[in-house]
Amino acid sequence: MADSRFMTVQAAADELKVSRYVIYQLIWAGEVQSVKFGRCRRIVRQSFDTYVSDAIESAA
Repeated sequence: MADSRFMTVQAAADELKVSRYVIYQLIWAGEVQSVKFGRCRRIVRQSFDTYVSDAIESAA
């Protein structure tokens, strides 16, 4: 499901090897975009990928 538009908070946390709380902090800070479907929060995959790419570029 890597080509999906959305990913769960847990999937984002697993990909970065961090806690779910860290992902929520990124959402609250506006670093990644998310949407709610009912009670479920989903990360916009494109914004997550952009965040990761920017983090890699700034580390270099």
